[in-house]
Amino acid sequence: MIPRELVRKIRRIQIYTNRVVNDVLAGSYHSVFKGRGMEFEEVREYQPGDDVKSIDWNVTARSGKPHIKRYREERELTVMLMVDVSASGRFGTADQLKSEVAAELSALLAFSAIKNNDKVGLIMFTDRVEKFVPPGQGIEHVLRVIRDLLSFKPTRKTTNIEGALSFLGRITTKRCVVFLVSDFLGMGYERSLKVINRRHDIIAVTIIDPVETEIMDLGFILIEDAETGECRLIDTGSESFRKGYKARSLGRRRELTRMLQSASVDQIEVLTDRSFVHPLVRFFRRREHRM
Repeated sequence: MIPRELVRKIRRIQIYTNRVVNDVLAGSYHSVFKGRGMEFEEVREYQPGDDVKSIDWNVTARSGKPHIKRYREERELTVMLMVDVSASGRFGTADQLKSEVAAELSALLAFSAIKNNDKVGLIMFTDRVEKFVPPGQGIEHVLRVIRDLLSFKPTRKTTNIEGALSFLGRITTKRCVVFLVSDFLGMGYERSLKVINRRHDIIAVTIIDPVETEIMDLGFILIEDAETGECRLIDTGSESFRKGYKARSLGRRRELTRMLQSASVDQIEVLTDRSFVHPLVRFFRRREHRM
């Protein structure tokens, strides 16, 4: 039995994301992710206005009438959601935890995919792959993915993005659109990202809590690293500490952006105290403009 509270949460997300997909992202997803290529459909007689480059000369010679080859877009894609479920995601100073924002954003992407008859798969990882849901289609499959995103309890705390990327490389044979959803607090996966992105289309979705960018004056506070358990007493009343904290945060974000650009990976940056819809819309518009 699925707990009633979880059912209500899934239903709320389904209603919200369906509205956003229909009202905001309609057409954007389809135009950006066009499919893997073109598939032959038929040969038919030439009609005025047809592209002469499409003429099938063999059939034309046999029939004595000009014929053309017609192709259709091979629409079906596989969208893989790679979601970081390490302990740092269970942090939040706004209305939601980073992990909750990651789950709802992933749900929106999943509904966008099935609306276009694409397959959706899920990889949930910490310092190892904790759960893998093979790609599938249809509303029931997506609701299962959302249920797993909301209710899964990971067994480990730390993060290994490189290991998750290696797993993706082993279990996928065809090109995928991959949304890598994480707070990207660790490094050391740059080479793997470049290698995997040659085969797949990876988009990095960075989830950030406002306190991770700037901290206010709260006096002395004790902070704990959720992944390592390390504790530290800091003086937020110090202006020099706050300035240094903000500068280091900005430096990390710039370094991450530089690394992603070096790997030719697009980035969507999401703050937990703001709607994630607007960053997604900006991403789709950038892609459309580039294409």
